[in-house]
Amino acid sequence: MTEPFPAVTEAAATGETAELFADIRATVGVRVVNLVWRHLATIDDALPWAWRAAKPLYLRGMVDSAAVRFRASMSLPVLGSLAGEQPKSVDDVLASYDHSNTMNLFALGALVSWLRGETAEQGMLETGPRLPPPDIILPKLASQEDVAPETWALVLRLNRFGDPRRLILASMYRHLAHTPAFLQQLETALTPCEADGSLARAIAANRADAHERAKVLARSINAAKPLRATEIEAGVSAFVDHAIGKMVTICRAIRVARCVY
Repeated sequence: MTEPFPAVTEAAATGETAELFADIRATVGVRVVNLVWRHLATIDDALPWAWRAAKPLYLRGMVDSAAVRFRASMSLPVLGSLAGEQPKSVDDVLASYDHSNTMNLFALGALVSWLRGETAEQGMLETGPRLPPPDIILPKLASQEDVAPETWALVLRLNRFGDPRRLILASMYRHLAHTPAFLQQLETALTPCEADGSLARAIAANRADAHERAKVLARSINAAKPLRATEIEAGVSAFVDHAIGKMVTICRAIRVARCVY
């Protein structure tokens, strides 16, 4: 598939972009900068504006508090058991994405709500302690040339689950491509809930819940409207509504099925 969103790689980042990437890694508590931030780096002045607007939500523990409440009420599809011994990298990848995607869902969702003028008029803005990020090193983000053709085909099939438009190739599957046996188990586990619609229903319910919470968080954003607001909103909302919006549910359901969360 062709990636529709250009992005600056972390290795190629220089100057202010490299500094912002480093700050994002340190603040969010991840070793890899999410594709959405790297995409914003391709739009003039978008990354500095977006990060300045969203960073306080992380620092004040607002996204952490929202994540705790959200996880307590999440709708999850029932997968077949995925318990069993796997390479350590499997649970490392899942833990990293479970943490970062949920944090980004609320910070970026608040940014989208603010840009759309959908800020909630009411609702309590809660701060709280930061959730400790997993202390792990992720395997290489695999590309097509790094794995066997059948493994890459499996990555693309998995990316269809929960989002028939497949706008963005979820990075989690690319990190897991080094463990194709687990990806095969994952495809087997996800296929029934994709077929009966329970995966789509859970994703839709969680997206709707997260959207309402994000509208409340948007009340705390203090920023001037950027010059390229429409372009920024279109890029960020594609990730919130699609890749991140589906993967928070899928990743959490997998961790529950593995009994490691």
